[in-house]
Amino acid sequence: MRQKARWSFLWTAIAIVLVLAASPTIQRPTFGAREQYAPLLVKTPDGLTIRAQVWGNPSGPEILFIHGFSQSYLSWIKQTSSDLTKTFRIVTYDLRGHGGSDKPLNTRYYQNDRVWADEVAAVIQAANLKRPVVVAWSYGGRVIGNYLRYYGDGHLAGLNLVDIRSKTDPAWDGEVTRNTAAAMTSDDVAMNIEGTSEFVRGVTDAPLSVKDFQLALAYNMVVPTAVRAALRGGANSNMDFTAEFKKLKIPVLVTHGTKDALIKVAAARYTASVVPGARLSIYENVGHAAFLEQPGRFNKELAEFVLKATGMHP
Repeated sequence: MRQKARWSFLWTAIAIVLVLAASPTIQRPTFGAREQYAPLLVKTPDGLTIRAQVWGNPSGPEILFIHGFSQSYLSWIKQTSSDLTKTFRIVTYDLRGHGGSDKPLNTRYYQNDRVWADEVAAVIQAANLKRPVVVAWSYGGRVIGNYLRYYGDGHLAGLNLVDIRSKTDPAWDGEVTRNTAAAMTSDDVAMNIEGTSEFVRGVTDAPLSVKDFQLALAYNMVVPTAVRAALRGGANSNMDFTAEFKKLKIPVLVTHGTKDALIKVAAARYTASVVPGARLSIYENVGHAAFLEQPGRFNKELAEFVLKATGMHP
């Protein structure tokens, strides 16, 4: 196992070098005064270290962002570098196996529903969040679904469910999900890079800028293939949070793009149909990440939703 882990991390390093070498003009994201965060290390009950980031107005209404499969807290750069930080206290973090967080390769760290619930609870506690609105994107829907299963919604002010699925249904799989699954879990580094590149391109309907694509590809490649396989396989290959969503007593905003090539918009319509009082916000001609493609509208809708959910706005 140690030898396999060494090769996994070596291949990841090689992949990142290749990404950087392919474009000599790559730039680091430039963080201005409003983009500074306070780093936060979170210990989970099963012994992992999770890297979190605290942004914005220390006394503002709280938002907790949960990213998706093979992503990073950097997925939310168009939110954490926006005017949202003037009003809200924002917490982002890297899921286990992602970004700067611990990346054990044993499947037990990923294929036990309780560990995901406990991880969210640990971040909420460590960041001293009182009643946050949680924004859960894509695989983050599974993460928050597990949190609701074990902890309920009593500590939350609201939910923004962004391009998630509330249960497994192959009919909701988009072509990018089907086309990249094997390559993104392959030990062949060239295949892995190719599949991950296709995946990143498929996240949005409109092409990302060169800079944003380079950044996204790099943080996707940080996730070991063994972690990706564990996230998609075994006990994680099937889920159903319909019962948990039906019991929700907090405001819910369901956001989805009509051109989502990973999870079809029918998944959002189902989720909105089972959540009491849910509001459905459909983005026409937008892919799997409205917060990247239309950050202006996304941030405005999120701000209005959080202010209303937290009682700060009628």
